[in-house]
Amino acid sequence: MEQYIGLDVSMKETAVSIRREGKRIWRGKCASNPAALVKLVRKRAPHAKRVVFETGPLSVWFFHALKSEGLPAICIDARHAKAALDMAPNKTDANDADGLAHLAEIGFFREVRVKGFESMISRTRVAARNRLVRISVELSNQIRGLMKTFGLIIPSAKGGKFDEHVCRSLDGRNDLAPIMMPILEAWRSIRIRAAELGRQLLADARQSQACQLLMSIPGVGAITATAFTSAIEDPANLKKSRSVGAWIGLTTRRYQSGEIDYDGHISRRGDAHLRGLLYEEATVIMTRAAAESDLRSWGLKLREKIGFKRAAVAVARKLAVRSGSVCLNSL
Repeated sequence: MEQYIGLDVSMKETAVSIRREGKRIWRGKCASNPAALVKLVRKRAPHAKRVVFETGPLSVWFFHALKSEGLPAICIDARHAKAALDMAPNKTDANDADGLAHLAEIGFFREVRVKGFESMISRTRVAARNRLVRISVELSNQIRGLMKTFGLIIPSAKGGKFDEHVCRSLDGRNDLAPIMMPILEAWRSIRIRAAELGRQLLADARQSQACQLLMSIPGVGAITATAFTSAIEDPANLKKSRSVGAWIGLTTRRYQSGEIDYDGHISRRGDAHLRGLLYEEATVIMTRAAAESDLRSWGLKLREKIGFKRAAVAVARKLAVRSGSVCLNSL
């Protein structure tokens, strides 16, 4: 007899529910560890047909660990599962596990593609560098704001010039220097670490054929190319390049009911970090790019009609479509 298992995964414990022939035959809890879960499943449900759990912080780890042990693991969209789980009168981990097991049995779910560990490593590296860059900007702004209180205005500069201006302004200020220098040292250290991650990203991009193809598109750099390839992972996942814009959340929402029919703002679904990178690339193309391109010309003409921000979103969407087309052509 085939069994269907639902898992409600949390950081410490995982609620487990097992169903067979439309009835629950066992439920309980175990530690949120794939090894403990595999042991439990093989004992309680040796003929497991589906092992279903929602997307979450541990879903990538659980999915690959269970798959490596030969279990039929399936990760489903948490937003879709929520609609079914909200039908239960009481919200508990055990009831959520029961609901997931029921969805597994009737097959009413949407499976989510779980990325491989290599893609997750690339995404983590991009996210870590992005966070360090943001922290360095916050620290530099903090330094500027604190020194401005004492009449010390730091000129607009980046990198070593900013360091020189701060040190020059603090020369002879024995009252303020002991306060500001620790912040400046932290800023220096974070910039060094961010630069190290940037060099790792550039080295990986040079070794990747897909990244090299994407970087041939005007406006696409190593970081955006790495983020794009790690998000798409396999070009075969794309049916057509035009769907990339909607997948990243750069297409407008639509509301239609009866006589009401209008388009709204962009959906902002999908990878928020990749969407932000594409928007930054589009902004650079429209404001700083020295070389003329058809994309820049199209964006500047569009800016006159609908404004800069909307034009930048349109350029970002076209960048995403072109990147998707390059990935598909690389197959």
